[in-house]
Amino acid sequence: MTDILARARDVTRRYGDKVALDGVSLEVEVGELVGLLGPNGAGKSTLVNLLTGIRRPTSGAVELFGGDPRLPASRRRLGVTPQETGLPAALRVGEVVDFVSAHYDRPLPKGELLDRFGLTDLIRRQTGGLSGGEKRRVAVALAFVGRPRIVFLDEPTTGLDVQARRLLWDGIRSFRADGGTVVLTSHYLEEIEALARRVVVIGGGRVLADDTVEAVRGLVASRRVSLTVREPLPELAGVTGIERDGDRVHLLTADADRLVRDLVAYDIGFFDLEVRPTSLEEAFLAITGEPEPA
Repeated sequence: MTDILARARDVTRRYGDKVALDGVSLEVEVGELVGLLGPNGAGKSTLVNLLTGIRRPTSGAVELFGGDPRLPASRRRLGVTPQETGLPAALRVGEVVDFVSAHYDRPLPKGELLDRFGLTDLIRRQTGGLSGGEKRRVAVALAFVGRPRIVFLDEPTTGLDVQARRLLWDGIRSFRADGGTVVLTSHYLEEIEALARRVVVIGGGRVLADDTVEAVRGLVASRRVSLTVREPLPELAGVTGIERDGDRVHLLTADADRLVRDLVAYDIGFFDLEVRPTSLEEAFLAITGEPEPA
């Protein structure tokens, strides 16, 4: 029998007249790294809050380890980093880890935890003196103190620079390599592409897609054709989008073969031709109906 760690069944959640989730169903199996994508207000954080017992559904059912997420017995092997995390400003990083560790029978050794998330150099720093990115890294690391079986990370790398983000990615990958399960929400679509194999796209409180990264990207049946050209392009059939960067032009089309044939037929001088599938970001914008950034 499949080992389901977290489950939502036909879940609806309302805040007054606002419907945050509308009939959402989701299952998370052992060993998965699931990426939740969606624009602001899509319902991602609400779904995480329901599955971790912070909120209760208006209708439908949620389960964590087969029980009610609000019960302490269901939460013992759970790790969470919410979007907003407060740390006691007067305590040092090492002291915060010690305090959280004291709540578990068999916590992860402090040195191992700090090393995994690149925090060893901060062990004697007071959290009140940390930058926003450093505080975020500490908050994420704390979700792993109790050797959880499943971790929910809500926008874990917000405010981090590229190097710190990649350190965090390595820590998450290490946890999953050891058999851990992760549910991750993110606005950084390259983050989902780098970490997750399964993507759940949420928009307007509903699940719009639930599949592999490749399959979600493929839901938009277009290709990105990039080329360098120093002359104006004529109007080309089947081009649904165009982006210019100096002499470099990027064209979106459902039929890349026809587009290339047309370029040759028009005797357009081009070079450095590249044809690739749409990115997850392009697929995401199309699935959710979000306007493409200017």
